[in-house]
Amino acid sequence: MDLSNKVAIVTGSGQGIGKAIAVRLAEAGATVVVNSVSESAAGVAEELKAQGKASLAVAGDVSSTADVTRLVEQTIAAYGRIDILVNNAGITHDQLLLRMSDEEWDRVMAVNLKGAFLCTRAVLRQMVRQRWGRIINITSIVGITGNAGQANYASAKAGMIGFTRSVAREVASRSITVNAVAPGFIETAMTAKVPEKQRAELISRIPLGYFGTPRDVAEAVAFLASEEARYITGQVICVDGGMIGA
Repeated sequence: MDLSNKVAIVTGSGQGIGKAIAVRLAEAGATVVVNSVSESAAGVAEELKAQGKASLAVAGDVSSTADVTRLVEQTIAAYGRIDILVNNAGITHDQLLLRMSDEEWDRVMAVNLKGAFLCTRAVLRQMVRQRWGRIINITSIVGITGNAGQANYASAKAGMIGFTRSVAREVASRSITVNAVAPGFIETAMTAKVPEKQRAELISRIPLGYFGTPRDVAEAVAFLASEEARYITGQVICVDGGMIGA
């Protein structure tokens, strides 16, 4: 999976799964633009540079049209092209629906779903001009199965799946593929806080018998970004240890 001479934007890549994706794409040879709403993006970019990888950090909120425009403009100004977009930025505001506020619904939708829309729209003009591109949306198995207390998050992630399939049809004639990766339970700072009893119950639902790692998700993204995946578009790849198929 050689991504040499490719330029990738990875949103929400200051930590966790997003950082793992940025690192994996850089290992494959891509120049990676690291994005986060916080300054953590700068730290990841510096780590990549210390390893001899080309990288740029652009802080910004993907739910802001102005921030997304700046992200894309700075990328093109620095490197002249955009080949890969990974829409990874996402947040949760879990709450039972009867208690969910407008703000908890709207903010999750704004970052998780509108953010993917804004970023994709912003890069497509450049990709169409190049007649080549890879867009990978990080959704979730919750967008397929649903989950109590996450009506907002599940709806946004399900929306990303419909978005993926629709845009894939729109841009296929320009050699641009659009796919989604749906992680299951992944070892992150969030899952590290899960009580042992609940963790054991979750693992019992995973046929492979353990949580995945951010690297497992990153490997799927690297494949979909590569020329080896040129005939795959409009698909959802579940990285979930077999949960969906079980």
